Amino acid sequence: MKRWIVVSVLFIMSLLIIVDRVVVSAAKADMAAQIGISDLQFGGVFSVFALGYALFQIPSGWLIDRYGPRFFLAIIVAAWSICTALTSFATALIPLFLIRFIFGAFESGAYPAAARANYTWLPTKERGIAQGILFSGSRLGAAAGLAGATWFISVAGWRHTFQALGLLGLLWSAFWFLWFREGPIGITPSQRQKADWSVLRHPAVPYLAIQYFASNFTIFLCFTWLLPYLQHRFGLSNAAAGFYASIPLYSAAAANWIAGLSIDALYRLGYPVASRKLPAIAGFLLSACALILAARSPSIGLAVTCFSVATFGADLTVSPSWAASIDIGRAHTGLLSSAMNMSGNIGSFISALVFPLLVSSYFGASSYFYIAAALSTVAAFCWWRLRWTQT
Repeated sequence: MKRWIVVSVLFIMSLLIIVDRVVVSAAKADMAAQIGISDLQFGGVFSVFALGYALFQIPSGWLIDRYGPRFFLAIIVAAWSICTALTSFATALIPLFLIRFIFGAFESGAYPAAARANYTWLPTKERGIAQGILFSGSRLGAAAGLAGATWFISVAGWRHTFQALGLLGLLWSAFWFLWFREGPIGITPSQRQKADWSVLRHPAVPYLAIQYFASNFTIFLCFTWLLPYLQHRFGLSNAAAGFYASIPLYSAAAANWIAGLSIDALYRLGYPVASRKLPAIAGFLLSACALILAARSPSIGLAVTCFSVATFGADLTVSPSWAASIDIGRAHTGLLSSAMNMSGNIGSFISALVFPLLVSSYFGASSYFYIAAALSTVAAFCWWRLRWTQT
C-alpha cells in the first residue's frame, strides 16, 4: 500500500514541477510588457531553462544514485521553489535569464529521482503505470497551469502568482523530507562509494537518447510557445488561448495512463521487452502523422485537434522510455535516466529557440511541425532497433 502513496506524492510533485515551469508562458504578455522583452528574447527565457535542465542531468543522476531520492528531492524542490518566488522580483532580462537557468538546474534531477524511488519501491510489473501516473501529473499540471495561472495572474498579478507557487513547493519539500524513506531495495553502501559509469556505455543508450530528444522537441511546445502562438495566429483572448492550449496537455495526460496500463498488461502476458517497444513505436508513428496534418490546419479547432493527437502519440512514448531506463539502469537508474533526460531537454532547448525563428521566417510555423514529424519517424526507428535483456 505504501508504494502507491509514494507514487501519489510523486504525482503531486510532478504537478508542481510543471505548473512552476509553464506559469512563465501564461505570464508572458504581462512580463514582456513590464520588463520590456521581445518574442525572440522570451524564446531565450524559455530555452535557458531547458539549457540549465539539460546540463545538470548527469551530476544530478550521480547524486541520486549515491544518496537516494529522500535528501535529494527535499533539497532540489526547496531550491527551485525559491527560484520560482525570486522570478517575481525580476526587473530586467539578464537577471531573469539567470534565475530561469538556476531554476532549470535544480529541476533537472526531479524525474530521475522519482524513477529511482519507483525502482526501490515497485516491482517491474507495476513500473509502467507508476511512470504513467507520474508524467500524467506533469501534463495535468501544465494544463492547469496554463488555464488556472492565466486567471490567477489576471486577479493577483504575475509577481504574486510566482510567490504563491514558491510557497507550495516549500511545503511539499518539508513533507517529503519528514515522511519518505528509502524503499525495500534502498541504497547499499557500495553504491554510495562509487557510480557505475559503465551503464552509460550500454548499447541501448544512444537509441534512448535520440528518441527522447524527439519526444521532448514536440512536447515542449505545449510548455512554451503554444499559448502565445494560438493567441496570435487566431486572434484569441488570454483566457481563450489558455483554454485551447491546455487541451493537448489533457490528451497527453490520458496517453500516459494508457501507455502505463498497456506496458504492464503486455508485461504480465509475457512480453517484457515488447511491452516497452510497441507502445513507443505506435506513439511516434501516430505523432508523426498528426504533426503533418497540424502544419496546415486552417482553423483553431482543427489545429488544436491535430496537435492534441500529436501530443497523445508523443506521450505514449514517455512511460516506455522511463520503464526501459529503469530496466536497464536498475541500481543506477538515476544516472542512466538522467542521461536520457539530458538528451530530451537538449531537444526542448532547441525547440524553444527554433520555433519563434521559424515563425518569423519565410518557412513559417508549419516547418516546425514538419521537422517534429521527421524526428518522430526517426525515433520510431530507434525503438525498433533498441535491444536489451529484461531481468
